[in-house]
Amino acid sequence: MKNLNKKLLSTMLATSLLFGCASDDDEEDTSTLVAELTEIDAKFTPEVLWEQSTKKGVQHYFSRLNPVVAYGKVFTAERLGEAYAFDQETGNKLWEIDLSDIEGTRGFFDDRETARISGGGVAGYNMVVWGSENGIVYALDQETGELLWQAKVPGEVISNPALEANMVLVNTVSGSLIALDAQTGEEKWKADQSVPPLTLRGASGVVGSSGGAFIGNAKGEVVVYIVDSGQQGWATEIGEPSGATELQRIVDVDVTPVVFGDKLYGISSNGNLAALDLRSGREIWKRKYSSYRQLTVDGNQIFATDDKGHIYALNRNDGTEMWSQLSFTNRDTTGAVSVGDYVVVGDVEGYLHWLSKTDGTIVARYRVDNSAIYVTPVVSEGLIYAQSRDGELQVIKTPE
Repeated sequence: MKNLNKKLLSTMLATSLLFGCASDDDEEDTSTLVAELTEIDAKFTPEVLWEQSTKKGVQHYFSRLNPVVAYGKVFTAERLGEAYAFDQETGNKLWEIDLSDIEGTRGFFDDRETARISGGGVAGYNMVVWGSENGIVYALDQETGELLWQAKVPGEVISNPALEANMVLVNTVSGSLIALDAQTGEEKWKADQSVPPLTLRGASGVVGSSGGAFIGNAKGEVVVYIVDSGQQGWATEIGEPSGATELQRIVDVDVTPVVFGDKLYGISSNGNLAALDLRSGREIWKRKYSSYRQLTVDGNQIFATDDKGHIYALNRNDGTEMWSQLSFTNRDTTGAVSVGDYVVVGDVEGYLHWLSKTDGTIVARYRVDNSAIYVTPVVSEGLIYAQSRDGELQVIKTPE
């Protein structure tokens, strides 16, 4: 009996310590809590000009599908495969194409296979282009939605291609940068990069400028390739591995670099926000910020959303921090876009927030949908084009 009591006491003590530790951990670990929205002193009420639904949207999948405004139209797509063109002024649907059955071969009783559209869109050369996780790039006539060509590439396309020098430049998750002829889809060249065994789910989009194709890679570098030949130019490391585990040491540059004048700006998921000389890749300045969200450069300001969802404004010339807005912790905040005197971000609960460019004060708020605004809104001619995960597309005017 004495031994039994000792065993029982030991068991009760161990159980008590176990639950006590769990309780303490729960109380102390607030790092993943989503910040609650607080009351704001709204300066204006945003105005919705028109709205449309794209049926399924991207749902819960990782996707950076974004609306594209060009040719007097708004182009958008959903993950299953539906692609749309809406009139820019009225929102009336002009055409709709099913990319999951672009050849029209699916029978009435056949199951639908998702096209897994996940990259783009981008418009130019009188066409609109999307890519897919199936490694297919689609080019559609912007006027009719007719398929101009499709091309198979080695790897998933989950970021925006670029149109440059009559080529479609595509960066894939597998580390291949491919140049396709814009008229035919024929491969012109391919440049392969090594990919670390452990990386984030993401890939940098491509930006074309001054005869170069600029991308970020999973090794924490910003790299340039010569558009005409595919030959690699300079490569500059902006990621800084830190931490005890391989996961903590991931340094992917998944954010599309931004070219502004004679400089390029890039940011790593674990490392730095850096300004580089466009021609040489020489580091001009760098600051300790980590992000996988779109950068915006406007005048002498850079607007960045870090990995915690905080918004920062920095001086473009020297990287000095001008202000920070820390109230969006863990709200999966999008990149910030510039609209007049404000920057606008979306969040996990479907809200858009307007912040003053001067000091970062939140001056307005509007809810597009109950599902998240995951992709950075698009701005064209002062209007905001925001799309939710569930496929709700709205065009919003900011009062002057």
